[in-house]
Amino acid sequence: MPDGPLSLPAHLYLLAWDTSKAEAAGAARTAQLVRAGALIELARRGLLLDVDGIATPVDMDAETGDPVLDGLLELVRESRPHRWRSWVRPHTRFTVDAVREQLTAGGHLRARKRRVLGLFPTVEYDLARPAVVEALQEEARQALRGPVPAVDVSERDAALLALAVAAEPRTLLSRGEHHETRVEELIERGGPVAPVLRELVHGVRGAAGSVAART
Repeated sequence: MPDGPLSLPAHLYLLAWDTSKAEAAGAARTAQLVRAGALIELARRGLLLDVDGIATPVDMDAETGDPVLDGLLELVRESRPHRWRSWVRPHTRFTVDAVREQLTAGGHLRARKRRVLGLFPTVEYDLARPAVVEALQEEARQALRGPVPAVDVSERDAALLALAVAAEPRTLLSRGEHHETRVEELIERGGPVAPVLRELVHGVRGAAGSVAART
């Protein structure tokens, strides 16, 4: 499913991008989804362990070489212990900004600098390869709805899809679609990190519900 060396959080960011409006759909939800993707990737690499439900760093000096993951790993190390789902919301801007920079460097986004009110510098992003993003989204939709058994989905893609659906992005789901049975199968397919994946799926759903309640 991945297009080239996309990281899991970067892939989730692109899945949430609304190509019809040239923007990431639901900024807050997307940020929380990306954060959950980074957490599960650190768990998959064995750099964060589940210790009685707490996201716990294994090595205080280990690095991945991925600025998105290393930035989050440093944040977890320097903070007091939290349960996995509690990491879905705080300081998500740092993770999203790192993902955008990564995608810009990889040619998936274009950065545009401008000034708000003519004074305050800011950066906005456009898709550089919308056809690629649409293909990723269609592949994800097919994996959710299609006949391929969950056991034939890779552990990485199972985590990707379970998290993506939890945020209920309109880029993947029609109104009223949930795929609860499929999501549960995908969580089980998550392998050793399945308990963490389940916790993060619940965390993303809870965060998405809070955002919806405010809108």
